[in-house]
Amino acid sequence: MSLDKFKIAMQYAMPKHFISRVVGKLAAAKAGALTTTLIKLFIKQYKIDMSEAQYSDPAHYKSFNEFFTRPLKDGVRPMVEDSDIIIHPVDGAISQLGDIVDGQLIQAKGHDYSLQALLGGSQDDTTPFLGGKFATIYLAPKDYHRIHMPIDGTLSKMIYVPGDLFSVNPLTAQNVPNLFARNERVVAIFETEIGPLAMVLVGATIVASIETIWAGTVTPPAGSDVFSWKYPTTGDNAITLKKGEEMGRFKLGSTVVLAWGANKAEILDDQLPEVVTRLGTAFAKIND
Repeated sequence: MSLDKFKIAMQYAMPKHFISRVVGKLAAAKAGALTTTLIKLFIKQYKIDMSEAQYSDPAHYKSFNEFFTRPLKDGVRPMVEDSDIIIHPVDGAISQLGDIVDGQLIQAKGHDYSLQALLGGSQDDTTPFLGGKFATIYLAPKDYHRIHMPIDGTLSKMIYVPGDLFSVNPLTAQNVPNLFARNERVVAIFETEIGPLAMVLVGATIVASIETIWAGTVTPPAGSDVFSWKYPTTGDNAITLKKGEEMGRFKLGSTVVLAWGANKAEILDDQLPEVVTRLGTAFAKIND
């Protein structure tokens, strides 16, 4: 058995939820000098540029989670302000992107998966995106792990979808069928000038938490059923976020999948698989 096949086989075998929750508790622990030492080792291992962080001293962070979700300095990620440009919502790297064909998204070469399954199983939630565009962006451990709005939007629905916690790295994406539609995830659907926009926050091995700014921690604890919340899109209680505003965060990294409807916006020609993304840079252009 090759090393890659062994790594995939181990993922199927190991108790991923249990391991992830244990790691989550450790990451939340405030262990003083031990926490600082772990943070320093992590910075060295992944060559993290702490000069971009609002607080560059590792000792500032009381827990590993505080460090992992560290805010950036003002101005480090300038946002493209053109009203016809959709921006990248995260630092990361493009995994796949393109057309939603017959309700299917590309996961990796030779692997497609169902948009309807990704969004939690509802045909009503899926229909507005058929024939549209999607993009999958992978966040590596070294990346900034807050997620921001790619366009102005008003929240209309949030869906929690239970699932597994496979790794979401490129090796796993190439070898585990339906990866993003089988992992635990949180779906946020926004009403925007280009119609509904879906932002899917996909969990992964040792991702200790998925949070949104309006609901706080959505998971853990893990659920056993799909659950959804609807939100008013008008009036004082509407949750409206501007392009570039934070909408959520991962505690220990993962993947974001974006989707929008047909003929609404075109992904820019220089956006291709494996291209590094930076929050706030141009990603797509809204159709006239």
